[in-house]
Amino acid sequence: MYAAVDLGSNSFRLHIGKHDGDAFRVLKSVREPIRLAAGLDATGNLTEAAMQSALACLRNFQAVLSGYRLDAVRVVATSTLRVARNGPAFLPAAEQAIGYPIEIISGEEEGRLIYMGVASALLDPSERRLVIDIGGGSTEIILGRGADIERVESFSIGTVKQSLSFFVGGRVDAASFEAAILSARSHFEDAAPPYHPQFWKQAYGSSGTIRAIADIIAKNNLGDGKLSPAGLDALKLRFIAFGQVALIDMPGLRPDRAGTIIGGLAILIALVRELDIEVMQPVEAGLRLGVMWDLYLRSMQRDRREESVAALALKFHVDGERAGRVAQLASGMYAQLKPAGDGCAKLLRWSALLHEMGMVVSQTGYHKHAAYMIENADMPGFTTREQRIMSKLILAQKGNLRKVAEALADTDFAKAVLALRVAILLMHARIDADAGELKLRMKNRIDLEIRREWVGSHPTVSYWIEKEQEWWDEVGIDFSVRSVA
Repeated sequence: MYAAVDLGSNSFRLHIGKHDGDAFRVLKSVREPIRLAAGLDATGNLTEAAMQSALACLRNFQAVLSGYRLDAVRVVATSTLRVARNGPAFLPAAEQAIGYPIEIISGEEEGRLIYMGVASALLDPSERRLVIDIGGGSTEIILGRGADIERVESFSIGTVKQSLSFFVGGRVDAASFEAAILSARSHFEDAAPPYHPQFWKQAYGSSGTIRAIADIIAKNNLGDGKLSPAGLDALKLRFIAFGQVALIDMPGLRPDRAGTIIGGLAILIALVRELDIEVMQPVEAGLRLGVMWDLYLRSMQRDRREESVAALALKFHVDGERAGRVAQLASGMYAQLKPAGDGCAKLLRWSALLHEMGMVVSQTGYHKHAAYMIENADMPGFTTREQRIMSKLILAQKGNLRKVAEALADTDFAKAVLALRVAILLMHARIDADAGELKLRMKNRIDLEIRREWVGSHPTVSYWIEKEQEWWDEVGIDFSVRSVA
């Protein structure tokens, strides 16, 4: 059994599911309308009230999760926690409340997981499809064929801000709607051409907002009863006729959703017009189902992150033999250092495989180029936090350590940095060794035992070890080296 928790900008949601043959069976589903995006103040910070509401919800979720024997749990946060200025400061309290790490994922990773969830629910493995998800803080558009994603983009426009910005005080009129639609179209117009109908057979709407709009249109016999230009325009006119959000009362629309559904409708109308969509099919699948599938595939040793690393290495012409040697030696030494957890082991290996990718830009300062590229690249499967850790590891691979001094307070990260630096040192000195041929320890100080013959046969080894001792001493860590037979 797996659990997926989605900390969205509009609602927090939890799914607990069991993998059953070729599908997931959802055993428990919980939703709380936190409206986190509405809790951002004028400075871009989450208000105290918004944070307390979120923490209360997370504690409730923790109580639900504790009632199941789960193989894995993944908690993902989307748009609002991506942009909140005090998000990093809020994260520790949030993680304590739910009892699991929280991963702030990029918009592109959100789109990838959404598509994975949708594709798992559809039968046609060769269908060319467009998937749209309109969330509280962002909108994702994904183009794919079967299970394969061909293109994914995330746009910083969502239901909460669109509703608050254009329907001020809950007033709903024709001018406000057209302004909201025009604003939304401006976000999509440059990106629209690759998503036009000639590139897909069927369009799907995966978000709760789109499913709710489809339900309202069908239950009220609006337009042609479909998610089409006619149906959407008829719903818009009906909302305008009410005049106020507080007065909207229609079959299929929960009272708590009226305040944000109008912004979502404006965005959907903009997309339908901009992408020339004749009809869209709502689908009961998306991010949470995608997260559970991702957890299952990882358990089956089919980690999407491995594919991302291999693709980047190929794209930036990384020398696979050199990278592989460093990765193997660094991983062996890291295990020898006995880290407290396993959070850095894979990230260290992937960082080692990509540590020279910055050479495609310049051999001077290539570690800085690679660090920037890793932190900002579109890396399917990776979270923002994972990419940031890898970026710091790669930045720390050479030169002084002052640039990552604060991060070295994390003992496992410091051990990963040490393992990577020593592995690169030996590779540059052309010493063909494995981790069992040296001893490396790190507690209050670093102790390295290296074979005497390496020092004699490779003149640069002594120089680089002396430099390592200086650099570690600069950050307050003593580095002792002993040559043995």
